[in-house]
Amino acid sequence: MERILIEDAKKRLGEQVRISGWVNRTRDIGSLKFVVLRDLSGDIQITVKPDNPVSQILTDLKLGREDVVEITGRVEASQIAHARVEVLPESLKLLNRSKQPLPLDVSGNTKAELDTRLNFRFLDFRTPRTSSIFKIQHVILSSFREFLTNKGFMEIQPPCIIASASEGGAELFKIPYFEKEAYLAQSPQLYKQMCAISFEKVFMVVPIWRAEKFNTPTHLNEVRQMDVEQAFADDEAVMKLLEEALVHIIKNVKEKNSKELQILGRNIEIPKTPLRRLTYTDAVELLTSRGEEFRWGDDFSKPQEKMIAEMVKDEAFFIKNWPSDQKAFYAMPYKDNPNIVHAFDLLYNGIEISSGTQRIHLPELLVERLKIKGLNPDDFSHYVECFSYGAPPHSGWSIGLERLTMTITGMNNIRECCMFPRDRDRLVP
Repeated sequence: MERILIEDAKKRLGEQVRISGWVNRTRDIGSLKFVVLRDLSGDIQITVKPDNPVSQILTDLKLGREDVVEITGRVEASQIAHARVEVLPESLKLLNRSKQPLPLDVSGNTKAELDTRLNFRFLDFRTPRTSSIFKIQHVILSSFREFLTNKGFMEIQPPCIIASASEGGAELFKIPYFEKEAYLAQSPQLYKQMCAISFEKVFMVVPIWRAEKFNTPTHLNEVRQMDVEQAFADDEAVMKLLEEALVHIIKNVKEKNSKELQILGRNIEIPKTPLRRLTYTDAVELLTSRGEEFRWGDDFSKPQEKMIAEMVKDEAFFIKNWPSDQKAFYAMPYKDNPNIVHAFDLLYNGIEISSGTQRIHLPELLVERLKIKGLNPDDFSHYVECFSYGAPPHSGWSIGLERLTMTITGMNNIRECCMFPRDRDRLVP
């Protein structure tokens, strides 16, 4: 008999089924024995009467929480079981023991410290709360891919080992590469542009690394980016694409993860498009109207982003037309004011979840901007060269997967939204 999931077994009243999973809890009431069994789909009560041979097996095994068992039995209606169905077992097989006591409560009733949960992440995944976070993250990823595939975009796979900085700066992890030095990629930026100027519409989901030493609730040293690049498109065109993608993702999460959102106590709203578009200067004026000391040309701090969001009162909105000093060398400057570039950030629930720009597609201008940024054009020769053979105008953006998961699920620490987070202090598991 083939194993089926518990939620499927509940629909088979009167039928014999084979289920397996983890022991959630056991209890004896008089001569009756009860086991609550859990798998990825849910849980079910196993009721063992005193005349059932399985009763002696349970007595001999003395099952503990998280022991793994296989049960064959008949599904029957129940007036007392939580799901109104139970399984009357005909056989029970122990597949594996769990070490006791458990380092954390997988039911989630007793809260554990974050470090403990991360140290025993495989157990933490079994808690309703953490399980819900990553089931939502799965829908975010699948919705992102679905949306862009349906829009005619092609998924690509750029390298994660690079020869020089993608965006300048010193925030790279250096690694030995045979007789050379290489780096872990801080961005797929240059490669997705190379693909877009041939395939026109591309997207990817890739890990990136930044060797930043600060340790905050919104930063990790390894994250996953959901990136898009589109040829024959300016910044406004890809901003429209981004807001449509965000709405599609949130709509799918709301529809497909209602159970998980309920577990997390989240009631998310679908943003109305088009989203508001503030200029950087507009945002600065909002801050200074609140008495904030702020110098035009600086970046916004996380508290300042939240303050802007509170004043705007929109759940999601753009800040566009940034100072060139705040954006990478490849951001296209305005012709009438090269100190401002065609760049934008998307804020959602007071947190920046995405940024993008119209890219420079003219090699001479790229060389000029590299020099202005204090970078050596020779280090980017392969990149600059690719725009010498008929490169169209193009634009793109990137969404931080963990950041978006964090805002949708309402978590306060990004480590909750990364399966195995990497920061300055954590390298295992």
